[in-house]
This record gives sequence, C-alpha cells and structure tokens, in this order.
Amino acid sequence: MKYLILFASVVFLSFIPNSTPVYKDELRQKIKIILDEFGGDVGVALLDLETRDTLSFNGRSHHAMQSVYKFPLAMAVLHQVDKGKFSLDQKIHVTKKDLLPNTWSPLREKYPNGEVDLTLREILSATVSESDNNGCDILFRLLGGPKKVNAYIHSLGVKGIAIVATEEQMHADWKVQFTNWGEPKALVQLLDLLYQGKTLSKSSNDFLMKIMQDTYTGPDRIRGLLPAETVVAHKTGSSGNIDETGEMAATNDIGIVTLTNGRHFAIVVLVAHKSADQDRSARVIAEVTKAVWDNSLEQ
Repeated sequence: MKYLILFASVVFLSFIPNSTPVYKDELRQKIKIILDEFGGDVGVALLDLETRDTLSFNGRSHHAMQSVYKFPLAMAVLHQVDKGKFSLDQKIHVTKKDLLPNTWSPLREKYPNGEVDLTLREILSATVSESDNNGCDILFRLLGGPKKVNAYIHSLGVKGIAIVATEEQMHADWKVQFTNWGEPKALVQLLDLLYQGKTLSKSSNDFLMKIMQDTYTGPDRIRGLLPAETVVAHKTGSSGNIDETGEMAATNDIGIVTLTNGRHFAIVVLVAHKSADQDRSARVIAEVTKAVWDNSLEQ
C-alpha cells in the first residue's frame, strides 16, 4: 500500500505546473529603467499564459483605451453570434450616412457612396484588423450601444473597464475619450479569457484570434522589436494630437504573443503623455515587449 501511495504522490506532483517565477526581479528592473527613461504615464500588465506568473506597473491606473476597446466590442458581438441572435454571414445595410468623413475608415474608402449590404464578418474584420471607426459605431448600434458592451464585459468578471462612448462621440469632444478607460490588469484578464477560449464558442474564439493576428496597425509597437515571423494577436489604440497643446492622450497596444518555444504571454502597455512624439511612445511599447520576450525565452 505504501508503494501505491508513493506512486500516486509522484504522479500527482508531476502534474503540478512549474511554480518558478518567470518574471523575476531582473525583468522588473529592466522595465522600470525603460519607463523611467521615457518619463510618461505608462501602465503595464503581463501574464505568462502557461505558468500564470504576473507582473505589472500602474496596473490599476485608468488609461484612455481609444481603439483598444474594439477588442471587447468584438467579444460582445461574437457572444451574440454564439447565442444565435446574429450570424457572421448576415447582411447589414450600410448607408452613406453611416460612413462619416474625417475619421479613420477603410470601409468608407472602399464603399465611398455607402448603400451597400456587408456581412457582419466583413464589418468585424475591418473594425478589429483595420481599426475602422465607422465599422465600430455600426457594431455599437447593432448591439444597442456602448452600455450593452460594458455590461457584457463586466458580466465576465472584468470590472476595470468602462465603455460608455462611441467613436463619433469621442471625435466630437477631446475629453470624451477619457470616459472609455481600461486598467492594464483588467485588459490582461480579458486577453486571458480569449486565450483560454472559455467565454466564446471555439469558432467565434478562433475568428477573433485570427482578425487580431491580422491587425496590421502598429507594427512599431508590440511587434516592433520582435522577429518578423512572430505570431501576435493584438489591438492597438491611438488618440492622435490635439492642435492647441500637442497633447497625446494615448498610444496603446495589447495582445497575446507566441514565443519561439511555443509558450505565450499576454501583454498590455498603455502610454499617456504630454508629448506629441508618438514614435517614442510606440518605441516604449516595443522595448517593454522585447524585454519580456528575452526574459521568457531564458526560462
């Protein structure tokens, strides 16, 4: 009997995940140096998706999400697809009035006169992969407004996110963007739900991962210093400049990175500052990500 007990103990122990911290003091110090040299207001949250080790800087600070919020919006839409309320292949009539000028919109460039029936799949892809602002607001109207999306995300247990305004509303008033805020730790939690695949159906989860991997905006952020072939499922967000002061409210990127050893980490870097140098802000995101990449491969 004692041998059976010993054997069972060995088997049990063999299934306990490696509890050795991945994000050690050296990484924390390296990221601190990067952030100190930049001098802006930066929120960082990391999660090793295999070991569950975490690390954060200003993890509960509130940052304007800008287009990052198109990721939780997509989750909310796909939840309704899973419930049978919508279908990715259903047609949505898009009018010329839906395609507002003076905003980023590849859909408007493709269909300048509107009056076209587009599949939900195409609108979702444009909203996430190309960060289309008009597509974003079409989806908000489809769901019944930002409050519906906010309520769904909170129902998942992710409380540190506020989604209250559309892209049109943000464009009308500079201050409105700050009402759509996210905490780095909360956004990492949402990425973790996507990675685990327990919130959406497999088909919806796979679709969202694909359109996030297809995101080509922000090659100088999370992707900036990683090998070109790295698989990254991410969503960027940027505020643009305000002419009067040159203030840049947000340069963001959040995503799931696949390491060359097959492991994964979720990363959120949200940058707010008083400088109009978006290139420098993007570089901070790239430097933080590369530090995590190097540290993770050393484990």
